[in-house]
Amino acid sequence: MHTSPAAAFDSARVLITGGLGFIGSNLARALVDLSARVTLVDSLVPEYGGNLRNIHGIEDRVRVNISDVRDEHSMRYLIQGQDFLFNLAGQTSHMDSMKDPYTDLEINCRAQLSILEACRKYNPQVRIVFASTRQMYGRPERLPVDEDHLLRPVDVNGINKMAGEWYHILYSQVHGLRACALRLTNTIGPRMRIKDARQTFLGVWVRQLIEGRPFEVWGGEQLRDFTYVDDAVSAFLAAAVSNAAVGQTLNLGGPKPVTLSELARLLVQANGGAGQFVVKPFPAERQRIDIGDYFADYGRIRRLLGWEPRTSLRDALTRTLAYFREHREHYV
Repeated sequence: MHTSPAAAFDSARVLITGGLGFIGSNLARALVDLSARVTLVDSLVPEYGGNLRNIHGIEDRVRVNISDVRDEHSMRYLIQGQDFLFNLAGQTSHMDSMKDPYTDLEINCRAQLSILEACRKYNPQVRIVFASTRQMYGRPERLPVDEDHLLRPVDVNGINKMAGEWYHILYSQVHGLRACALRLTNTIGPRMRIKDARQTFLGVWVRQLIEGRPFEVWGGEQLRDFTYVDDAVSAFLAAAVSNAAVGQTLNLGGPKPVTLSELARLLVQANGGAGQFVVKPFPAERQRIDIGDYFADYGRIRRLLGWEPRTSLRDALTRTLAYFREHREHYV
């Protein structure tokens, strides 16, 4: 069954964990436009990407609750009465997960279990979409990677995100919660984190480019795909209102994959040809957890929900640069 997001979200009560982050805030904007009643939960822990600037212009149309998804009591209260839960809160840094695995475990595993228990006990009718990751596939054995590919994470973050995803699928299968998971690839666009590489390496490239500094490309020949944030938001909305998505794990993807060197050239072109980059070997500690080439087969979500990426990589980069040229001081 395909329900129109416009009809489904009108006056609906929606909770977004990680709601002041990159994807969460863009999702909030779309939901506000659909007349949903939106509550954003975010810890605003500096390392995790939440930024009050991300809701500039819609502050008076959303409710913000500054709390941590690890707080079982606050989540028990917040989940009650909600029609939809977009569960985006997470620790995303691969390197941080290797340096501090216990914090990653608390946020990406234990907190997810607490959220699902709160749903099971206090709001079993809520529709849940979990933000999962391509990281759990590890180094691909075949390309493009579909959802039946072996799961073999190369870092602690991938293992914990895999567990968090499967808690959602298990609770759907066993307890009847209407949950699904979207496995995100590199998501880019306005409001992404650019102060460091905790969210995506492209953020660092964007910052250095608009500040007139050369940026580093490690390796350069790895293939990657990129989803523009507006396309990712449309996938979240479609998954939330479709019965066909319940219990599913669904890959998101982007237009034709590019090498990182090609991406760097495209970024400079999108900047009007201004900017320089240098290709360097991988740092040893990053090389150990690099996954090599990756791009997704998103045929399953296209078949079930009719979703596919609409935004070209060139347009995505151009819009991203334009946003951060105007708002850079709020993100660095």
